[in-house]
Amino acid sequence: MSLSPIRKISGRAVPVEGDDIDTDRIIPARYMRCVTFDGLGDFLFRDIRQTPEGKPKNHPIDQAQFRGATILVSGMNFGCGSSREHAPQAIVRAGFQAVIAGNFAEIFFGNSTTLGLPCVSAKKEDLQALTQLVTREPATQVEIDLEKLKVTAGKLSFPVTMKASAQQGLLSGRFDAIADLLANLPKVKDLAARIPGPTAP
Repeated sequence: MSLSPIRKISGRAVPVEGDDIDTDRIIPARYMRCVTFDGLGDFLFRDIRQTPEGKPKNHPIDQAQFRGATILVSGMNFGCGSSREHAPQAIVRAGFQAVIAGNFAEIFFGNSTTLGLPCVSAKKEDLQALTQLVTREPATQVEIDLEKLKVTAGKLSFPVTMKASAQQGLLSGRFDAIADLLANLPKVKDLAARIPGPTAP
């Protein structure tokens, strides 16, 4: 049994511009002292969205025209820094369904794929064009086609890339290795029962 395949993601987008946005900016370390990931979405980009006193800084995610956006658009080397799983967890729990950026830190990318959060890479000029479009027309519907590896937004269309193994995992619904293992638990137990035990010396 697999999870539901993810072939297309459609929704409005919000630009979070900048390169080298690391996992500590995505979710500050002090919010990682949690038993579960529930509620992490409330602290997404906390230190660049609010002052230490909790006053809003007018971050794009909080601007009225971008509320309800489900696709995050950023720059190069997104998700760099530490390997904390909390970063993609915060993005997902804040309501985002995909990230479009120039490229991604490898561990962040892997953690995101396991959660069913597609991360696709685009050329810098295409990111700039998409950012300009959704800034000018925030109601624009953006579609990410994972089969064709293409992003479409209004009259704008451009190719994106993704590691083939991640793409196939999302398209087949087999992107979570633990879920896949649990779904095949009877086979695992059967194989374990057939493996000879240690012999006495």
